[in-house]
Amino acid sequence: MVNGRTVLERFPAGGPRGSWPAEEFAHARRLEGLPAEVVMDLATDTFLVIVRGGEAAADAVA
Repeated sequence: MVNGRTVLERFPAGGPRGSWPAEEFAHARRLEGLPAEVVMDLATDTFLVIVRGGEAAADAVA
């Protein structure tokens, strides 16, 4: 967990489908009850699927 965020998955930004794989993954996690969202990590050129929050997010992931 970094800055109150848990990274669930990483997807390369240079992929042929852009952010779609990350958005699809986040959507599937939301259907499972996790408040997942997609953010861009400019330093690594990747889309990150994250869950914001402290202990509540960690409990949901565990």
